[in-house]
Amino acid sequence: MKHVISILLENEPGALSRVVGLFSARGYNIETLTVAPTEDPSLSRLTIMTNGSEEVIEQITKHLNRLVDVVKVVDLTEAPMVERELMLIKVRAVGKEREEVTRLNDIFRGRIVDVTDKTFTIELTGVQEKIDAFIEAIEPGAILETVRSGVTGIGRGNRILKV
Repeated sequence: MKHVISILLENEPGALSRVVGLFSARGYNIETLTVAPTEDPSLSRLTIMTNGSEEVIEQITKHLNRLVDVVKVVDLTEAPMVERELMLIKVRAVGKEREEVTRLNDIFRGRIVDVTDKTFTIELTGVQEKIDAFIEAIEPGAILETVRSGVTGIGRGNRILKV
């Protein structure tokens, strides 16, 4: 089962490396990883999407909590959450392809952020399934380059990850 784990950790050199090392040392896979400083410059928020049973996720959480740099760990998938991913995708857009790409962009509520005579660069945000569906809808040969941010998430309502 997919789990989104959010971690507050000290914004120090090597902190991210220790978290990632914990996953690799135990044979756990990281599907996506996003990290950035928080409103407190001494802390970073790390969001990891991984797959595993409840027991595996519990083990991961326990191991993460033992790391010196880790301040707090929350499995966001335990309660309602908002999840998003950002994708930039460059597609071939020549002749009639331009109309088709524009139509798909509108259907998926994307934003064309760069246009040349032969390409469109589209920005798309949403849940992972929406991003995947857009990629499947585009003709495979038309995709020139894809960049995805990975999943990021936040608890709904009053659920807050703070020190």
